Amino acid sequence: MQPLRFFAILGFLLLPAPLLAANAELSSELADQRELAVTIYNNNLALVKDTRRIKLEHGNNRLAWRDVSAQIRPETALLRNLAHPEGFYLIEQNFDFDLLTPQKLLDKSVGQEVRVIKTNPATGAETSETARVLATNSGTVLQFPDRIETGLPGRLAFKSVPANLRDRPTLAIQFHNPAGETQNLELSYLTGGLAWKADYTAELSARDDRLDLNGWVTVTNTSGAAYQNAKLQLVAGDVNRVQDNFGAAYPRAIAMSAPAPAPKMAEESLFEYHLYTLDRPTTIADQQTKQVALLTASAVPLTKEFVLRGADYYYRSGYGELGQKLKVGVYVEFANQGAKLGIPLPKGIVRVYKKDSAGNAQFVGEDRIDHTPKGEKVRLKLGDAFDLSADKKQTDFQKLGGSGRYNTVLESAYQIELKNAKNEEVRVKVQEPLPGDWEILSESQPHRKETANSASWTMNVPANGKALLTYRARVRY
Repeated sequence: MQPLRFFAILGFLLLPAPLLAANAELSSELADQRELAVTIYNNNLALVKDTRRIKLEHGNNRLAWRDVSAQIRPETALLRNLAHPEGFYLIEQNFDFDLLTPQKLLDKSVGQEVRVIKTNPATGAETSETARVLATNSGTVLQFPDRIETGLPGRLAFKSVPANLRDRPTLAIQFHNPAGETQNLELSYLTGGLAWKADYTAELSARDDRLDLNGWVTVTNTSGAAYQNAKLQLVAGDVNRVQDNFGAAYPRAIAMSAPAPAPKMAEESLFEYHLYTLDRPTTIADQQTKQVALLTASAVPLTKEFVLRGADYYYRSGYGELGQKLKVGVYVEFANQGAKLGIPLPKGIVRVYKKDSAGNAQFVGEDRIDHTPKGEKVRLKLGDAFDLSADKKQTDFQKLGGSGRYNTVLESAYQIELKNAKNEEVRVKVQEPLPGDWEILSESQPHRKETANSASWTMNVPANGKALLTYRARVRY
């Protein structure tokens, strides 16, 4: 053996064991997992904290942390050594999202040799040839010793899987570790593909004066990873985020799981938001929508209101007829207070039902609510009343002064006829937005100035009857 070669081999063998081991990649699987916590925000964002127990080497380590979210934001990943934080530091990390597929394996083999195995359809005998992959653009091009073929003439056999292809999303991390033993590491990161919303179902009483309310948290997971026995927390509130140019979430089908019965989630304040914590571990499977009980409240006092809304455009000009059989909106309102309710309500959709004469619950409308603190009122528009309508017309219009766009004085009069086809008397609120500096000159019913630019009248409409409202208004610009 040549002297230089001998001493080179001897020097390599005398290297410390930790430096040699640093070249061998360690792998961490879900079996290493000891704790998992997932905090989900409203706007398709989640914080994942994954703690695993892993056998590490002293010195530099290369670790493949498998089964991370496919939509991880790698720039947010942080690995901590919980047992020996002193002397532990990160060197490099890479998110390997180029996953192993037959096409990817073929693409990565361009310029390399593969075996082409063909089967004789008559005899079943197999033959094998070696070919070089020249290209995979819009098809496969193979170079045999005596020819070039396109397409796949048979099965392809590869020598190995390229190192940069993973069978699942993996975070490859290089770090220096102070102690060579089994230790607890915690990986935390932000990810897309996890979102939650609140859904509510409410059932009205027979007299429409109370409701039973149930709240559900709907969690949707399209992140490309499953979260087994995770501590689940939800943050309600509008958290500011810097917009970036990351790709959109992968489109995937969603499977609906059955609602899981559970007590009300624990709630607490967090900065300027609210945090809800499930009192038990839960599993959030990939491609799954899960529902968890949030709250239950019964016999919540409720008020119902019929509202006819106007517009401000017809106070500026003459129009005459303003509409026949105008719709009257139906609203219900309740206060978020009391022993059984009285918690911050996350934004979501409230779906309202009422039982018919046979005792079957029928859907009567839905509306979206914003985040609602305790003590605030919840107001829902459920639809338009079938048996209530209104005819509206402008009976007079005059321009009293002004020559231009400004300093204009206008006066107009209106007639609103409310019709009730019910067998009971109803009360309807007529709301009219008025522009500019306005005043009501005359009216058949007294009005109420609700805001600086609106007036309202409360009209009692008899059963199977009508009620008439007339008024004259003057506006100045």
